[in-house]
Amino acid sequence: MKWNEVVKKFGEANFLQSPCYAKMNELLGAKTITEDFGGKGHALMVVRDAKRGRYLEIPCGPLIDWKDAQIVKKVFERIKEIAKSEKCVFVRVRPQLMKTYENMELLSGLDLKESPMHLAAEHTVMIDLSLSEEELMANMRRQTRYEVRRAEKLGIKVFHDNSEELFKEFHQVQADTAKRQGFVPPSLKVLLAEMEAFGENARIYVAETSEGERIAYGLIIKDGREGDYYEAASTLLNRKLPGAYALLWQTMRDLKREEYERFNLWGIAPPGQPNHRYAGVTTFKTGFGGSIVEYVPAHDLVISRVGYLKDLVVEKARKKRRHL
Repeated sequence: MKWNEVVKKFGEANFLQSPCYAKMNELLGAKTITEDFGGKGHALMVVRDAKRGRYLEIPCGPLIDWKDAQIVKKVFERIKEIAKSEKCVFVRVRPQLMKTYENMELLSGLDLKESPMHLAAEHTVMIDLSLSEEELMANMRRQTRYEVRRAEKLGIKVFHDNSEELFKEFHQVQADTAKRQGFVPPSLKVLLAEMEAFGENARIYVAETSEGERIAYGLIIKDGREGDYYEAASTLLNRKLPGAYALLWQTMRDLKREEYERFNLWGIAPPGQPNHRYAGVTTFKTGFGGSIVEYVPAHDLVISRVGYLKDLVVEKARKKRRHL
């Protein structure tokens, strides 16, 4: 299936299963494999060469009819064949399935084991862009609405661009943000690959004062029916000025005007995890209304048991160190 046909058939599809994401990974030197499954489904797979062992990654996929047991079985048999032919230790998937008892049992029945690491945002806020601007504003938390309006009164401006110069600026500001907030940012090489692969569909939004001082940045990636608030950065001015509020509100309005169906704020902390790396942004993101969505966690299909056990030791230590 062509990508536009995939999106039409599987409305949950996002950029992580798109041809642009394949191109981005190829620019970074990774091998990608796209499987059609005879018109019954779609999976973009990325071969990851890690020091601890090679594995096959399927983020936000495969895209299939999960209620059709026969199709599901055939798809995973084919995925396993591909993983073996690529000499992978395991396959890591994170389907676009809600986390329910039934769906967790479904994955377990396919001999999938819950992964020690995440693959794509499992807990997120999804905003319905079919609502009017008035309804979107009304759905915000009172304090969020106040900050959006305060930004307008302060004359905070928001613009977007996809120039290499702005991507490089974003990289530097995000590196400073990461030092303050304790997270691992993407490299400049990755950001520039995203810029090249997604073109106009990868935008850096910038909120600045009326004097042109930068406050907040956001990398928005669009594909399928969805826009994603994929990466963010801010200067120290964001602590006292509502730049990030203005940025998200303008992004919502732009995506709505461009007829995207939903805005994925891409990652909040799970309930009851105050030390999670997304804990600091959870209050901010949930203030914009929308629905809190919890997808099934990443799962692994083990190909080589010995190699996978070695990987488990490394990843469990990494998860603890990064507060994931």
